[in-house]
Amino acid sequence: MNTIVLSTLNARYVHASMGLRCLAANMGDLRAQTLLAEFVIGQKTEDIVEQLLALSPRVIGFGVYIWNVLETTRIVAQLKLLAPEICIVLGGPEVSYETEQQAICGYADYVITGWGDHSFPQLVSQILNLQAPVNKIVVGIQPPLASLKMPYREYSDADLKHRYLYVEASRGCPFKCEFCLSALDASAWPFPLDAFLAELDELYKRGARQFKFVDRTFNLKIDTSLAILNFFLTKLEAAPADAPFLHFELIPDHLPERLKELLPRFPPGTLQFELGIQTFNVEVQQRISRRQKNAVAEANIAWLRSNTHAHLHVDLIAGLPGESLDSFGAGFNRLYALNPHEIQFGILKRLRGTPIARHSLAFAMRYSPEAPYTILANSELDFFTLQRLSRFARYWDLIGNSGRFKRSLPLLLGEHAFAAFLEFSDWLFQQSGQTHGIAHERLVNLLHRYFVDVRAAQAEHASATLIADYVESGARSKLDFVDVSKLLRAPRERQAGATPQRQARHLLET
Repeated sequence: MNTIVLSTLNARYVHASMGLRCLAANMGDLRAQTLLAEFVIGQKTEDIVEQLLALSPRVIGFGVYIWNVLETTRIVAQLKLLAPEICIVLGGPEVSYETEQQAICGYADYVITGWGDHSFPQLVSQILNLQAPVNKIVVGIQPPLASLKMPYREYSDADLKHRYLYVEASRGCPFKCEFCLSALDASAWPFPLDAFLAELDELYKRGARQFKFVDRTFNLKIDTSLAILNFFLTKLEAAPADAPFLHFELIPDHLPERLKELLPRFPPGTLQFELGIQTFNVEVQQRISRRQKNAVAEANIAWLRSNTHAHLHVDLIAGLPGESLDSFGAGFNRLYALNPHEIQFGILKRLRGTPIARHSLAFAMRYSPEAPYTILANSELDFFTLQRLSRFARYWDLIGNSGRFKRSLPLLLGEHAFAAFLEFSDWLFQQSGQTHGIAHERLVNLLHRYFVDVRAAQAEHASATLIADYVESGARSKLDFVDVSKLLRAPRERQAGATPQRQARHLLET
């Protein structure tokens, strides 16, 4: 049998590859001889190659993305050395543009650019029938979505039990934000709604409860949004204790009343919204072709925070052409004042094919030559400043987004959130010399040192606040400045009715 293998390296095991399953579902008569082989970045190259060769494939199709291109290149290179007779086909956003410049494309036999749902099965059929095309680059055909077989039955029972399931009610995006590959789409195209809901129902019956919608614009067509949300509400009402987790990406300045009427009905822990603000700077927005009504977006985020139980994850990007440190800091403060649960602070990356490249000369945009092509410097932010912002982003994840410092964070930030955290970030890197691998206890100890050494006036209150956050997080280890275990052994009469901060102050007084 001519075995066909669909493979990719996921960022983490919990992220099941939807792209591979879309291809598998549309293999037609070739589906029976098609296998999925998923790996995770960080696995040893030789181990992956060994497992792939053990499948005795005739064709291997790799899904190539910005996060896995370097490791996939090593895998493909080894495969062609060890088994040159295997036909290697590449696809995915990373190889759909600037194809001739990439080492991985040089190793491969074929590269499909763009949509592969129909083009990959067609190419494989030609290869197996000894009618392989002469041209190495195959331009993917974009079929009507109604002609595609949906991928959801390709999720295994193990996937449903242990992994997030990616689903899509639509593809594409009508907006033209130049940092995003979706800027190249002509529009957004919906899947047939009734068929999509039927597939969701089948997944639900099989036990799926973790759904991540990959639609760029979930709330663009409100009738569709309401139909999907009502589908899940019906499930919730039938079994409140067996609630799903639903992740949607929302357009921040589009929240009609009909949607507002429905969202408060979802209980805590069921909804997570990703909202892309990216920048509040109107001039920068215009420069990168981003349409956004800032005041409306702010009002919508505030409304969602006050009136729903949704977890709000809001995005900002540093390094956009023409945005200064002061401008970005003002935007960060503006967003922080809205009190979202998470501020995802990203550093600009030049995705292959995106129109952001047109600003490279005018704004001296210099990107890393290796994936993920992070901005290293531009006319407004030099290399050292962007290094500081990169560390800020990492430390913000550990402290601002982790949920472990709910009381301590406001004390740390005061009235000038961005400037205060940037100052702390500089100090933390000077003290620790690292941005990864910082244990929680060490981070608490370093925060305490910062309050004592730099913010002496806040030191006593900060100690109690840090202890309260630490204990509430479930941690129990001894800290440098206090033995937390004593707090947990304090006499019950002293603890009765006391807040965590009061309990901590009692401990510090003993």
